[in-house]
Amino acid sequence: MKRVLLLALLLAACGKQGHLTPVAPHRAPVQAADAAKPKTPEDMLKLQPQAAPVRMDDPVEKSQERPDDRFNLPPPRAQNHN
Repeated sequence: MKRVLLLALLLAACGKQGHLTPVAPHRAPVQAADAAKPKTPEDMLKLQPQAAPVRMDDPVEKSQERPDDRFNLPPPRAQNHN
């Protein structure tokens, strides 16, 4: 039993170190088009659209007098409770 365990441990420890290469005449599989690619420093320095939004034209093109609003009342006066 000990020999089998020792043999299994030795076989598990003798794995290939380094890069794998395909055996001739086979070629390496093609990488998927939507696979994640590492970002370059230039890509990392580009701002996201949320970080630098494009400014649209101001909807108020000129100052205009506001019409009277009957609900625009001053705040109530504080009452002194002496």
